[in-house]
Amino acid sequence: MTVLIASDLDRTLIYSAAALDLRMPDREAPRLLCVETYGGKPLSYLTETAATLLVRLAERAVFVPATTRTREQYHRVRLPGPPVRYAVCANGGHLLVDGESDPSWHRGVRRALADCAPLDEVRERLRRTADPGWLLKERIAEDLFAYLVVDREQLPDTYVKELADWAEPRGWTVSLQGRKIYAVPGPLTKSAAVAEVARRTGVTHTYAAGDSQLDADLLQAAEHGWRPGHGELADGGWDVEHVVPLPERGVAAGERILEEALRAVR
Repeated sequence: MTVLIASDLDRTLIYSAAALDLRMPDREAPRLLCVETYGGKPLSYLTETAATLLVRLAERAVFVPATTRTREQYHRVRLPGPPVRYAVCANGGHLLVDGESDPSWHRGVRRALADCAPLDEVRERLRRTADPGWLLKERIAEDLFAYLVVDREQLPDTYVKELADWAEPRGWTVSLQGRKIYAVPGPLTKSAAVAEVARRTGVTHTYAAGDSQLDADLLQAAEHGWRPGHGELADGGWDVEHVVPLPERGVAAGERILEEALRAVR
């Protein structure tokens, strides 16, 4: 049996300090390994136990990080173990092979986006509807999609749904992840890129993990999967028969996902 394990990164396998969700007494907290720095400061972590599990998993399966991060953001992450052969960045917009974007894959992605509303139209909508009272940053990523960084406490409860209702008939999807609101073209999916990796590697089974709406297609396409007890999917009660909803939250969920994935490939 040859298995591919595709996993989202942020808030699935790796966690910022704010997302660790360490609810136990300090003396019982797990030891953490920093896997990303930004501006000379530590940014993302997993537990030391999770690091060991990830190394073992990569020895037994084709491990594929599948992230909405840009290539630049992805390359800041230094996961334990040998460099991965394949990685999915920009929500499927770039398929990295040995760290470099596959140009033929990217050209195909660009063709698939032709039927969606243009990025400039979506970006203008974001700019016009975002309130300076809760908007912290507005960005585009890889000239493929847009996102806002917001103050969650000030963000109106109705904003994300209203934006999603506007975006859907234009071929775009909207996802709220932590402090970020993503607007992403519908054809831009992690599952399509992971399916291409599965084709190239000839695996017989594909498993997946993720926490957000942008991971839903990845999880649905997999033979089996796991989602943490936190995040957009958990908060919305998202449920698919072959995807196991785990009770763990925060960095403990990342460790549990790797435990389950390693058990599945034995």
